[in-house]
Amino acid sequence: MSLPIEVDQQQPEITKAQIPLETTDFFNQIIRELSGALQEIVGLNEAEGFIALVANRIGEKVNSDYKSALHLEQIPRPLLADVLVDLKRRIGGQFSVEYEDDKVLILKNARCPFGDRVKDRPSLCMMTTNVFGRIAADCHGYARVQIDRSIARGDTDCRVVVHLAPTAENDVNGKEFYRVR
Repeated sequence: MSLPIEVDQQQPEITKAQIPLETTDFFNQIIRELSGALQEIVGLNEAEGFIALVANRIGEKVNSDYKSALHLEQIPRPLLADVLVDLKRRIGGQFSVEYEDDKVLILKNARCPFGDRVKDRPSLCMMTTNVFGRIAADCHGYARVQIDRSIARGDTDCRVVVHLAPTAENDVNGKEFYRVR
């Protein structure tokens, strides 16, 4: 049998203690530490591969959620940029369309959903690459996503280019995605 513990009335109540801890920040810290551990242990390329696997699954789920919510079998091309910007807004990013035509979408971002926790964690850019790539490829049949600038790499903003058609130069920058059905 345990004995009651005396509480020192001079000490503040634990629930009122000023501890900077809340759900989103906590999960962002977990993601930062996981990606950092991966980058340190297996290297950046392999860390990006692991994160890409997770992001691909998330991309499929988010794509399905948008199609269901909008009552669509497929996101139409004219709505693609709006969907990509909206999904990032919903998770705390600040994306906007810089340029758009039938062959390319260029999006810029002033605030990463991971906040400052993304700094020095470029492997986390695979989240954007794969989620955007999976949704764009499902919509258009093909996508190649490249990140020209990123907050994670120390830039002041992000610039994400989503190619909607293969290019003749077969650019090695970026990652290709195809519709799977």
